[in-house]
Amino acid sequence: MKLKLSLAALLMGANSLLAQNTADMVILDENGIHNLRIQTVEADEREFETTVFAIGRIEDIPSNRSVLSSRIAGRVVELKAFEGDYVNKGQTLARVESRQLGDPPPSIELKAPQQGKIIDSHVRLGQPVEPDTELLDIADRSQMWAIAKIPEQEAALVTIGSSAHIRIPALGDQLIEAKLQRFGVDADREAGTVEGIFTLDNPHGKLSPGMRAEFSIVLSTRQNVLMVPKVSLQGSPAERVVFVKDFDLPNAFIRTPVRLGEQNDQFVEILSGLFPGDEIVTRGSYSLSFAGGGSGVSLKEALDAAHGHAHNEDGSEITDDQKSDDDHGHDHGEGDESHSGSSSLPWMIYSGLSTLVCVVFAQLLWRKRSNNNS
Repeated sequence: MKLKLSLAALLMGANSLLAQNTADMVILDENGIHNLRIQTVEADEREFETTVFAIGRIEDIPSNRSVLSSRIAGRVVELKAFEGDYVNKGQTLARVESRQLGDPPPSIELKAPQQGKIIDSHVRLGQPVEPDTELLDIADRSQMWAIAKIPEQEAALVTIGSSAHIRIPALGDQLIEAKLQRFGVDADREAGTVEGIFTLDNPHGKLSPGMRAEFSIVLSTRQNVLMVPKVSLQGSPAERVVFVKDFDLPNAFIRTPVRLGEQNDQFVEILSGLFPGDEIVTRGSYSLSFAGGGSGVSLKEALDAAHGHAHNEDGSEITDDQKSDDDHGHDHGEGDESHSGSSSLPWMIYSGLSTLVCVVFAQLLWRKRSNNNS
């Protein structure tokens, strides 16, 4: 009798803890998963980069710009290229007629000094020109400079050859990898920054001078750091949480508190609250913060389907006392009562222990992993 009462008490305590844990669970149906566009990634131990953030801009490389001019005084009698055109080195772009006498007067062809794009035109057909007149500006933009404004207090940690992840907002979320080539010659006194210059390939001509650039310059690295994407973080700055996909129930996600370490432009270090291999919600995590009762699936329904037996409405296991009350609600013969009294205790011990193991170890250890890990 005492054993029966002890098992019942333990089971009731486990159910109470389970109900508390499942209060942080969100269960969706298939429509909810689709509408919120839920995506997950595994928390993983990998190389963590300590970075410094800087903003900057895209500029032409000075040595990749040239000017078209005439060697003689005269007037432009033919113009074959215009602003925005791409030209090849040696291509004839204009013809200038000399002021010398002749019928016709002598003329010369003006050829492109380099390949590139005509970015500015200062000439029109029939315009008089002198040898010091700039006619066309040409820029080879197959490579561009990305110039970062690095805060002075962190510039000492950046060296020639330091790697950077560069994001150009005009190009979307694409990250461009580059290494620091050189520093600028002057510091910006008002902004308190030093220029760091990176060279970027621009084979498709999508980069243009003046575009905003965002830099995450790598200062150091650490190995075997548990991390998750920053986009997965929710909650207030003082109480950060992530949504972890339940290992047992389909379409169920547990709101899990985490303690954070360092973070960079993409990832955040997890000091406690998660284990490697946990599936973390990235896309849709913000929406999960507001999802809940309207999902169309109750905790009882999800547990019943997953475990193949009935649960209470709060998701807890049905206790032996509850089962006994259900049994008493049915009619039994004398023989049944006698048989029940002689054989129910071993079955109750087995059932209680099995339920206790499932509840305590499966539900508490895994679902409340953050408290255990803290």
